[in-house]
Amino acid sequence: MKWLLLLGMIVATVFSYQVAPAKDFPQPELARIIFFHLPCAYATAGFSIFAAIASWRYLAKRDWIWEFRAHAATEMALTLGCATMITGILFSKVQWGSWWHWDARQTSFLIVLLLLGAYFAIRMAFEEEVSRARVSAAYSSLTLLPILFLIFVFPKLPQVAKNSLHPQGVVAKGRFSPDYWSVILTVFVLVLITAIWLYKMHVRTSVLTQSLRDQDGNLEDSGRSTTARRVDQSVSVHE
Repeated sequence: MKWLLLLGMIVATVFSYQVAPAKDFPQPELARIIFFHLPCAYATAGFSIFAAIASWRYLAKRDWIWEFRAHAATEMALTLGCATMITGILFSKVQWGSWWHWDARQTSFLIVLLLLGAYFAIRMAFEEEVSRARVSAAYSSLTLLPILFLIFVFPKLPQVAKNSLHPQGVVAKGRFSPDYWSVILTVFVLVLITAIWLYKMHVRTSVLTQSLRDQDGNLEDSGRSTTARRVDQSVSVHE
């Protein structure tokens, strides 16, 4: 599967250089960075939403498979968010002449990354597994609305959009050619499939690690003595 994904990404990259340059950009040829920037941004939002849902399910059911899923989804959201930020910084340099402008859109997404990164900082603060899972799940649940606001709402506020360098108007007003959108959609599908594959690998690893701990009798919390059996009922090694 990984070879098919790699081949698909190569084909999409080659095709991206065959489409006409985008309009309304200072450097139209280099606007192709958006082919990778937008898909990573959309995937970041998707995994952030799923991470919050998984966290809610863990808090409601106390089923450890949802803790594994929330952790893996947040990791993918942060990874894709970093890819979004890196491509955005490159776009800023080639289009606006500077790596960073403190543009409202740039700054709001930086806050998103800090919120996602704080999830892992919180996890590191707790050695006891149950406390770590509960606190991180609660944090993930509480930060969903701020993250969605910063990604989807704040950049579109009239005063913010008016003063922003971010080319929101180009995207919203449909100034991309159909070929441009075809490449963006293709790359988005490839990025999403790759991210889901990595997410499943993370969950599978967590399940197997948990099972080995249970078998070795290393769990300290007696209430989790049946975790492996419950996890095995919820998910197979193929997740």
